[in-house]
Amino acid sequence: MADKEQKKNFGRGANECRICGRKQGLVRRYNIMFCRQCFREWAPRMGFKKMN
Repeated sequence: MADKEQKKNFGRGANECRICGRKQGLVRRYNIMFCRQCFREWAPRMGFKKMN
């Protein structure tokens, strides 16, 4: 396994951010698949509004 890369099929490391490729802190709801940092940057352009 060290010389061949295998795609992870399940678990936290299986999905990654569509923009930056980060695997931690994914927003998977509505099939967005952005990390939380990219989501905060892109949310207003996607039509999300911050709720207080």
